[in-house]
Amino acid sequence: MGRIVVEVMPKPEILDPQGKAVVGSLPRLGFDQFTGVRQGRRFELTVDGPVTDAHLAAAAEAASTLLSNPIIEDVVSVRADEETR
Repeated sequence: MGRIVVEVMPKPEILDPQGKAVVGSLPRLGFDQFTGVRQGRRFELTVDGPVTDAHLAAAAEAASTLLSNPIIEDVVSVRADEETR
């Protein structure tokens, strides 16, 4: 069984309130080396058998039409999970 990982992030110009809350909390927990956080989403799509180029192409199309909102989000990665390829 193969797995495809799709990562979606807010566009840089879009406010990210969750990321802002996380970056504000990090120093209080002793993590003062981080200056910014952007929070995105990860999808894992499973296919029968190994991941093929056709699977990746279909996943990229699904990512741009269903898994992301192209007005406020970018699809930053569509890749086969190396452990299952």
